[in-house]
Amino acid sequence: MEPLGACHCCGLVHRVPDVDARSVACCTRCNTVIKHGANPRSRARTAAFALSALILYPLALTLPVMRIERLGYERDSSIWSGMVGLLAEREWVVGIAVLLFSIVVPITKLVLLFVLSAPTRHVGQRDRTSIYKLVEFIGRWSMVDVLLVAILVAFVKLGDLVSVTPGPGVAFFGAVVILSLVSGFVFDPHAIWEEERS
Repeated sequence: MEPLGACHCCGLVHRVPDVDARSVACCTRCNTVIKHGANPRSRARTAAFALSALILYPLALTLPVMRIERLGYERDSSIWSGMVGLLAEREWVVGIAVLLFSIVVPITKLVLLFVLSAPTRHVGQRDRTSIYKLVEFIGRWSMVDVLLVAILVAFVKLGDLVSVTPGPGVAFFGAVVILSLVSGFVFDPHAIWEEERS
């Protein structure tokens, strides 16, 4: 029996025949290409990008992202020290928001993507489903890229009032943002069940 495949554009379910590498199956309703089978390199690429982001994350958090000079006084600020400073000044809402949405959630998402894509026989199909649903849920709350934009806006906005110099943490943080986005982009959820069927 031919496997079923749903069009990701209109949702119509088709019986997708085996097609060779030079052909594609198209939706009869909207003519969108129906993907059949997972990209064989999807899991390896996702694991590589997620692991790279996780390795760079401590540097992105602890290295200074900006040096602020005002009235002759210089101060280096990292994401971690900024979050700790907010909590020390009893800015609980903003400090906890930065901690959760810019540190805990992105790291959790990267770890879960790595677990899903790393070759292992210890994670069963039911566990993979639960982990994937969790990745989908927390992915909406990850604000790593938003934090990078906020840092860059701070450079522009504060330029007239104080002297702001980007620190080495910006490069690492930008790399983490790019690697995180790419790992989510190349991740093919079908690939996590391919091993189960083979």
